[in-house]
Amino acid sequence: MATKEPGKIERIAADLRAKIESGKYPPGGKLPSVSELQAAEGIAFQTARDVFRVLEREGLAFTRQGKGSFVTPFLGKITRDGTGRYQPSARSEGGARGAFEAELNRLGLIYKPSPTEIDRVRPPQDVAAAFGLHHSAKAISRYRAMRAGRDTADPDEGFVVQLATSWFPVDVAGGTSIEKQDTGPGGSKSRLAELGYAQKRIRESIEVRFPTPAEAEALSIPDDRQVYELVHHASTAEGRIVEVAVHVMPANIWRFSYTWELDAE
Repeated sequence: MATKEPGKIERIAADLRAKIESGKYPPGGKLPSVSELQAAEGIAFQTARDVFRVLEREGLAFTRQGKGSFVTPFLGKITRDGTGRYQPSARSEGGARGAFEAELNRLGLIYKPSPTEIDRVRPPQDVAAAFGLHHSAKAISRYRAMRAGRDTADPDEGFVVQLATSWFPVDVAGGTSIEKQDTGPGGSKSRLAELGYAQKRIRESIEVRFPTPAEAEALSIPDDRQVYELVHHASTAEGRIVEVAVHVMPANIWRFSYTWELDAE
């Protein structure tokens, strides 16, 4: 029985996939444009766009508005070590400005700094409740579109792998380095420890969902690719929550790892 020939989209996507895996298009390298692919394959413009959508869903490519499509800087996953990433030695390893930068360093990737949006605003209801704030009270927010790349010389190279919003009580972090662009080695957690609010207990919850249109645009992913939403609560030894963070991460490039000890039976 004759096998069915794959459709044009699948066939062309498979060809580009093979060229990516062979290194013809290296990590971070530019792929043909939609119009170039259309002309080379003799296909419709929309068909060419659909080919790139296949590669984007697989995590092999991403698109930068006005600049074209590129191979992801790495072909694999970023492992988020939920057990050890916040240990002081881990989050400041190699002078890293926090756990995220340290994770990228271990993969041979480069943390590409981008402006952090810092403000004092009313937090979402669940964040206010966690901090024990009145509904009209403000908190410090830090929003970052966190990028990874390979080229240290090109500040525009790389792509967004995570969206993160962190919240802090004003009476804890107001007027400190946490309200500055660069929080220093070890990041905000190290600064909180220096202020007398060392975090001793972390609680995280993870859900899988589809991104909002704004999130999909910021992450350069199709709106039908799932993301992880990780909500992070960090509290002191006395039980006070001093940080709430929400991380939005494409499911195809992130892996979570946890290790813990069990009581003897």
